[in-house]
This record gives sequence, C-alpha cells and structure tokens, in this order.
Amino acid sequence: MMRIFLFLATNVAILVVISIVFNVLGLSGVLDAQGVNLNLNALLVMSAVIGMTGSFISLLMSKWSAKNAMGVYVIEQPQNQTERWLVDTVARLARQANIGMPEVGMFRQPEANAFATGWNKNSALVAVSTGLLESMSADEVEAVLGHEISHVSNGDMVTMALMQGVVNTFVYFFATLIGYVVDRAVFKTERGYGPAYYIVQIAAQIALGILASMLVMWFSRRREFRADAGGARLAGRQKMIGALRALQRTQETATLPGQMAAFGINGDGSLTRLFMSHPPLEERIAALQNNR
Repeated sequence: MMRIFLFLATNVAILVVISIVFNVLGLSGVLDAQGVNLNLNALLVMSAVIGMTGSFISLLMSKWSAKNAMGVYVIEQPQNQTERWLVDTVARLARQANIGMPEVGMFRQPEANAFATGWNKNSALVAVSTGLLESMSADEVEAVLGHEISHVSNGDMVTMALMQGVVNTFVYFFATLIGYVVDRAVFKTERGYGPAYYIVQIAAQIALGILASMLVMWFSRRREFRADAGGARLAGRQKMIGALRALQRTQETATLPGQMAAFGINGDGSLTRLFMSHPPLEERIAALQNNR
C-alpha cells in the first residue's frame, strides 16, 4: 500500500507542477487568443482520472484476468509429486523474499513460459506453463520461479500499472488538447465539437500511444534485469543463467496476453527493440555474468 500511496502522491505532485507551468507560461491566454476556450487544469484532472482508473481496475483484476485468459489451474491441494514440488519451492522462495505465499498455478502451453501477477506482493499468483516443466531441469525451473517471485517482491505489478496510468493520462491530455486546438483554431468550430476534433483526437491518441508504449517497454526491460538479479540471489546465479540458456534452446517466442506480457519470462526478439518488453536473452545472461 505504501508503494501505491507514494506513486499517487508523485502523480498528484506532477499534476500540480504542470498546472503551475501552464499558468506561468500563460498557455491558457495563448489558447484563448487563438479562439480555443479550454480549461487546461480541468482537462488535466479529467485525463488523470481516466488514465489512472483504467490501470487500477486492470491491476485489481489481474489475477482473475490471468486465470481466465491463460486457463490457469491453481494448485490448492497438490495431486502429484510435480505439483508438490512446485508449491514447496514457491513457498521457500517466498519466505526468502519475505513476501506472502502466492497462489501457484499451471497452464497448458507448449512453450516454456511463466508469469507473476496480482495487485500486491502478499496476494500474488505465480504460474508456469506445462512446456516449461517439460523442457527444463528442476534447477532451471527453480530459477524461473525465483525470477517471478522477484517481480512480486519488487512490486513490479503495481509499478508497471501505475506507470501505465501516468502514460495514459498524458496521452489522453495531449491528444484531447491537439484535437481541440485543431477543431477551434484551424476548422473554426465555434460551438460544441466538430468532426475534426474526433478525427484528430483519435489519430493523436494512436500516435502518442505508440510513442508512450516505447517508454513503458523500456521500463519493463529494466525491471527484467532486476528480476533476473533477484532470481539469481534466491536460486543461485548459475541456475538463473542456466534457465536463460534453456530458453534460448527451447523458445524463440512466447506470447502472453495483455498485462501478463510484462511479467512473463519470454525472450521474444522478433519485434524491434523499442517495442520489446524483455531484453534479448544474451544481454540478460551477460548482465548476470558481469554481476550487473
């Protein structure tokens, strides 16, 4: 909860600073001179409400969404030795990381993959694919679990959701501002909203959303290095390196829907670097070898 409070406080501070900048620069007066009668402060607050609400709802629903989207079977009472080992290993790693016991689940997928999600570090879900269990050794699976537990311990689910909320806020704000300015100053709409407003606003949201996603993906890649280092501390550096090497052998790409993609351990290198949620596996291995 402290992480959420601090990020909310930071976001409020950012909004206040931006509002002050608007007033100091006299942007409202400039817009008024162009015939654009727009309350920037009200727009900024509305944008924050829209941007942050969606991210918080997504965060709060993350476990439910993951279970349904991935068809996760939650292990409540282990039915075999593999399930018992998974639960015991996650419990041990969670104690080492000083977090509450996550739910442990499995999902059917031929590729080696895993993810962690949940709205706080003491109420998380850690799930692995059947392909991961079939293609990796026990030591390598342990390292993968350590990686996911580190995501939970680091609060990455909350951090990514809040960052996405901030990004959404400014995408909506600037897209609306651009649409309004074009509609009033260029197309001379005097009352209400003309067609230009809606067309330009949607186009601006798409363009700004693409730029914003680059920032979010950059941040996600940095979190992966931290989670790898955490996995190395919990399970052992050589085990973590071995798990990443195993991914190179068994998996060229694996896709997780929506929010889970930010926390899966996939090593997808098929997209351009700017839009990759995970660094290339070779870079992750090199970082561990160099103790970065």
